[in-house]
Amino acid sequence: MTTGTLRPGTGNTLTDVAGLRVGHATEIGDGALTGTTVVVGPPAGMVAGVDVRGGGPGTRETDLLAPTASVERITAITLTGGSAYGLAAADGAATALADRGFGLAVGAAPGEVVPLVPAAVIFDLGRGGRFRATPGAATGRAAVDDALDGTGTPLPMDGCVGAGTGALAGGLKGGIGSASVVLPDGTVLAALVVVNAMGSPVDVRSGELLGARLLLAGDRADPGGLPSGEELATLLAAAQPRHPVDLLGAGPGSADAAAVSNTTIGVVATDATLTKAQCTKLAAVAHDGLARTLDPVHTQFDGDTLFGVSTELRPAPDPVAFHDLLCSAADVVGRAVVRAVLAATAVSTPGGAWSGYADLAPPAGGPR
Repeated sequence: MTTGTLRPGTGNTLTDVAGLRVGHATEIGDGALTGTTVVVGPPAGMVAGVDVRGGGPGTRETDLLAPTASVERITAITLTGGSAYGLAAADGAATALADRGFGLAVGAAPGEVVPLVPAAVIFDLGRGGRFRATPGAATGRAAVDDALDGTGTPLPMDGCVGAGTGALAGGLKGGIGSASVVLPDGTVLAALVVVNAMGSPVDVRSGELLGARLLLAGDRADPGGLPSGEELATLLAAAQPRHPVDLLGAGPGSADAAAVSNTTIGVVATDATLTKAQCTKLAAVAHDGLARTLDPVHTQFDGDTLFGVSTELRPAPDPVAFHDLLCSAADVVGRAVVRAVLAATAVSTPGGAWSGYADLAPPAGGPR
């Protein structure tokens, strides 16, 4: 199976996987540059696994996803800014879901449920100018409302929105990106990734994105070439990987602080029926997509975490079909990273100013 034989799903987003809904809550202004994204599963829940590769993760309820844990399905996944403070958004998401009757039934009466909402965070503290301007329970509730109601102003799926609002990619503005693919047997596979990496997404030789070769037709507008000369030099200077010493200096405690200053997190999902062990493997292989698009990646100073999800709406794959699913998972995550970087736009706040890749390399084409 080659990339040329594959096509994106209808929306080229995570919601191409039937049964999944995605909602964003974005906080900009008054010192804030952050947000939360919630992925809500079908009413019966979704099978999930997780793989953590970075040295500085911030997570909640990931032990539930171990193949040896008794719970088979979870209710939703929260991806959020705010570092450890942002885990409060998962509390709000869980409460909002419980109010709607979503969750593990633990009592005889209707509504006696416990929503199971694993979460992962990125570090974006202070990027809007106020260090403690972080997502809270209200942000998580708003993201659930957006996912289930969508009654507000529609938000884009990609770019500086939700959990990707305050993200960085190396020295460039990062964001959230999504992509999907339909496999030859009709199985749908999709990813949503929040790119907040210490590493850079840019090839230092050409200025092209490292993952550009992974893109399918329809992933971005037709490129018109790459910058050269002074424009290329400006791009490469801005796109340098961040370094712990550059971020926080070399004083006492700086290494500990740097260890929580990055992180790329996300969800890779399929409608094929998978076990928890298979979802865990899906998440593990999907990390290859990060390795193909970010350099360096999985460092001691990132908290890279990916969730693998099955909505169980199609038959279980045989071993060969599962192999193909895993190979495609790495590519679809890589495409989501590239689309996040292409969709990210420049921002200037009291906390800093960052250019987007498309601002510095406009001929390279933006996302469709």
